[in-house]
Amino acid sequence: MPSALTFPGVYIEEIPSGVRTITGVATSITAFIGRAARGPSDADTDGPVTVNSYGDFERSFGKLDPAYPMGYAVRDFYLNGGAQAVIVRLYKTNAGKPAKAAIKIANLPLEAASAGAWGNKLRARIDANVSADVAARYGLASSDLFNLTVRDMDSGAQESFLNLTVKESPRRADRVLKAGSSLVRVAASLTLPATTVPTAHQDLSPSDIAGGKTVWDLDKSSTGVAPADQAADSAALDDAAYQGDANAKTGIYALKKVDLFNLLCIPPDVRDGSTSPAVYQTALAFCVERRALLIVDAPADWSSAGGITQNNNQALTALGLSGDAARNAALYFPRVLEADPARGGQTDTFVPCGIVAGVMARTDVQRGVWKAPAGLDAALSGVQGLAVKLTDGENGMLNPIGVNCLRSFPLIGPVVWGARTLRGADLLADEYKYVPVRRLALYIEESLFRGTQWVVFEPNDEPLWAQIRLNVGAFMHNLFRQGAFQGKTPQDAYFVKCDKETTTQNDINLGIVNIVVGFAPLKPAEFVVIKLQQMAGQIQS
Repeated sequence: MPSALTFPGVYIEEIPSGVRTITGVATSITAFIGRAARGPSDADTDGPVTVNSYGDFERSFGKLDPAYPMGYAVRDFYLNGGAQAVIVRLYKTNAGKPAKAAIKIANLPLEAASAGAWGNKLRARIDANVSADVAARYGLASSDLFNLTVRDMDSGAQESFLNLTVKESPRRADRVLKAGSSLVRVAASLTLPATTVPTAHQDLSPSDIAGGKTVWDLDKSSTGVAPADQAADSAALDDAAYQGDANAKTGIYALKKVDLFNLLCIPPDVRDGSTSPAVYQTALAFCVERRALLIVDAPADWSSAGGITQNNNQALTALGLSGDAARNAALYFPRVLEADPARGGQTDTFVPCGIVAGVMARTDVQRGVWKAPAGLDAALSGVQGLAVKLTDGENGMLNPIGVNCLRSFPLIGPVVWGARTLRGADLLADEYKYVPVRRLALYIEESLFRGTQWVVFEPNDEPLWAQIRLNVGAFMHNLFRQGAFQGKTPQDAYFVKCDKETTTQNDINLGIVNIVVGFAPLKPAEFVVIKLQQMAGQIQS
């Protein structure tokens, strides 16, 4: 009703419909954790970094390098259909060396934008080719302004920044470089604003030009620092570097800075190594908290099906990924063989986590998150072979204990041939035995968690409950129409209950509204049984 009826006439009022559309969240944003040659690290305010292609990854974190397996996993993710990834670069100080390279230039100490030895090849140059009009616009003298050019002598990348100053101004150097440079920052040793303006270098003389010199050859341009003081790449990572600190948001917990991720990959720190069970255990607990799935790579010493199952499956038990939390993890065996462009195309062994994440992303787009990311359509792109060739019998040893196999078939090639979580052992009979069922449940949980935030602080009575049933029911019905559930009718496929039976008067007094949502998930057809029978001829009797 209008707030005030003061004059005779017609009043118009818009009445809310009660429709609050619930939008489904993304299902295959994949987080990768590990070392890289460059880029923001977990401790930096601008990390983690979201990338939308492998080209984005290379620009921020460097090219493929055999020393950094994470880069290969990210490449495999995009080769197999991945769309969006979140990169957490870990950096561990190396033997007391500086993390970030220093760049010596007159009166303007600079440092590399991110940690690593890549910054030792940065050079910088200052000139004073500035306009008096520009200086007047900022209320400064011409002598207060300078131009800065920075070049990466390794990649050839170059950045130029005009009309910088160390005095208070919209063009203050530290702010401009932080906002616009991917190469350098003003070092913390310089407190701005300052009074001493950096000295400009002279232009090249005719004799310099005739001698073929560039500004980067001259002593007037920065030449880096002494080798003993140069920055170093990250030392090898230990468990503590991966596990990080939840309060400081480092290590795995750097992903707390990210709004959403659905899959988590932790490649080993070295190519022929294995990610520690302790790291996986920490990651699994975090995945449960964030409603994500952990993709576990089989340890490097798993070389046969018999080796995994011997001594009552001791190798699998040693991972320590058990209990209800294991619903949020899936393990894949064996590792894959791929060509390494960084080693002239030589074939080497790689972990499959990035490939599997890409297959999941591709399956989500083509069929939906409720479809098992396995089968003949789950082909492994970029793979030349498998480190272990499994037979049907060996596959039959691993599948019942929840180990997903990668298989290679004639004419078909390598494919994902398993879709169980680590609670998928037949002995456990868990309701979240299958990867697609668990991922669908996580998708519904996250979508409803975000899509029902409007309910908080609303009057807790039947009008609110009706709105909840309407909006949650519309979301679930849309999934039913897409084929996400069993059943021919909505009544067979799902239900949404929110009324005086789910929310008692005592709940209302405590400020609680209870919403019960049920669904009938699709289960993958793991075993296809064909029964063949001869038809007996008609017998006259």
